[in-house]
Amino acid sequence: MSPANGPFYVGVDVGTGSARACIIDSTGEILAVAAKDIQRWNPKPDFYNQSSDDIWDACCYSVRKVLADSGVPKSQVKGIGFDATCSLVVLNESDDSPVAVGPDFSDANQNIVLWMDHRCPDETEIINATNHNLLRYVGGAMSIEMEVPKVKWLKNHMPENEFSKCKFYDLVDFLTHRATKKETRSFCSVVCKQGYVPVGVDGCMKGWSADFFNSIDLPELVEDDFRRVGGVLGVNGTILSAGEYLGTLCTEAAESLGLDPSTAVGSGVIDCYSGWIGTVAAKITDSKWIDESGDTGLDVAVHRLSAVAGTSTCHLAITRDPVFVPGVWGPYRDVLLPGYWMAEGGQSATGQLLAHILTSHPAHTEAKKLADAQGKSIFVFLNDRLEQLRVDQSLPSIEHLIRHFYFYGDLHGNRSPIASDKMKGAVVGLSFDITVDALALSYLAAVEFIGLQTRHIIHALNDAGHSITSIFLSGGQCRNPVLTSLMASCTGMPVVIPKYIDAAVVFGSAILGAKAASADEKGYTTSLWDIMAQMSGSGRVVYPTESAEEKRLIEAKYLIFLDLAKRQQQYRSLVDTVLDGDAQAIDLAEKIGQA
Repeated sequence: MSPANGPFYVGVDVGTGSARACIIDSTGEILAVAAKDIQRWNPKPDFYNQSSDDIWDACCYSVRKVLADSGVPKSQVKGIGFDATCSLVVLNESDDSPVAVGPDFSDANQNIVLWMDHRCPDETEIINATNHNLLRYVGGAMSIEMEVPKVKWLKNHMPENEFSKCKFYDLVDFLTHRATKKETRSFCSVVCKQGYVPVGVDGCMKGWSADFFNSIDLPELVEDDFRRVGGVLGVNGTILSAGEYLGTLCTEAAESLGLDPSTAVGSGVIDCYSGWIGTVAAKITDSKWIDESGDTGLDVAVHRLSAVAGTSTCHLAITRDPVFVPGVWGPYRDVLLPGYWMAEGGQSATGQLLAHILTSHPAHTEAKKLADAQGKSIFVFLNDRLEQLRVDQSLPSIEHLIRHFYFYGDLHGNRSPIASDKMKGAVVGLSFDITVDALALSYLAAVEFIGLQTRHIIHALNDAGHSITSIFLSGGQCRNPVLTSLMASCTGMPVVIPKYIDAAVVFGSAILGAKAASADEKGYTTSLWDIMAQMSGSGRVVYPTESAEEKRLIEAKYLIFLDLAKRQQQYRSLVDTVLDGDAQAIDLAEKIGQA
């Protein structure tokens, strides 16, 4: 017998290291989750490639697996949605075959430039030097992690005549293309990562800007009404908001996925936006919870920051009107809900930062052996160790253990609000101690940094006009009570943990499938928020510390955090000025000393 509560919907999430699928019923209950690792190549420092064929195969495996595990007949699956990292996929226009993205241009299997690839600092600098008006809608400057700088790098480095054969997709748009054979693009992809400004915004007539692409020497993208990047809406292209009905599966994709060709496909989103869909409508039943300003319906969402944590962390906030925040990507219109605007902040490395701090420390091997011997994960072991150190030293909180240890963790640059790939890490408080206890303190300092930087991002949002009062966190970091507690205390805001911690993002993509399946004969679909509110489960709340002493300590550490960020920029400027032979270097040095 098949499960009750049909019809059913499938979601597919492609992250940095794996592709996952889930299947949900009509109430939003996840019946099965499956995943398969995907390949990643790092041929040179700052170069990261993937394969679209490898990723599609992993998606198909995962979908077939959740169908088998759940026992749901494919005839009862009515919709499928996709999300993925904001990576650049390159295909040959003539036959959809993969095109090599270098540095080895003989290997066409590697045809994706991963989001975290930083190969194009020069191209990014040239683009931002134009000061083009559309840059206002990406936080004032394009990030090295966006796709236009990567396209420009490919033009500069590909073998002769290869670039003219290419067409370009955000990864999630490639997935819906592979699923339907349509060239439909999503507003989420083109607006957030490719410089598209929706028609009517700032007098924009076509969305794409010929002036912009010509100014950065990419006239090829302008040809035939921007054919290579999806075309002009209503002329030679279709662009849709999240989950809008895109069509049904093509025969080939249906067979590969193990689904019926009649399955509706929803317009996809970047993975962190799927995390917003899968978390911010969570029901809160905690008696201490104070609802946001008495708002109801979608209006509550404007007070909720979605923090989607994994290798990096993305921070998303929605508003009815555009809010410009220096160093924060956006405001982006139509990417999730037509007429609404999104802001996207983020931290370039959080999970990756914690992993690096642990594995690069001399005591990591010893700590791992001790954790294994106690049957604990390394994080549980270190959290317990920190609590024991607190007790041994009679301290009021574990935060006091690192009161004179100051760590700044932008090891992979700063996504926001400083928005500079030049930002690096810094430490004040190093000693000769390389014991397991020293590892625990370094780990705690990295966790504190994540919390303080989250506060920095929220301050930038609220100072510009947002009204964030709570954080809705998703990802494996939700399971770390030290991290969630410090994030709440560092920001002074409650942190909501969703029903599905690890599956929040793929759950969000399944909701996109449900929206697509709701299409009537004219293609109109049910409101995304209404489906989210219906299908989202209850969330658990972590509250900030109530200790006045700990609050004072956090305030001091936040001021030090800000100073560490400011100082390294000043130091960098001083050194560059000296090397440039500027006679004003001494004056600058004196100003730094007086600051």
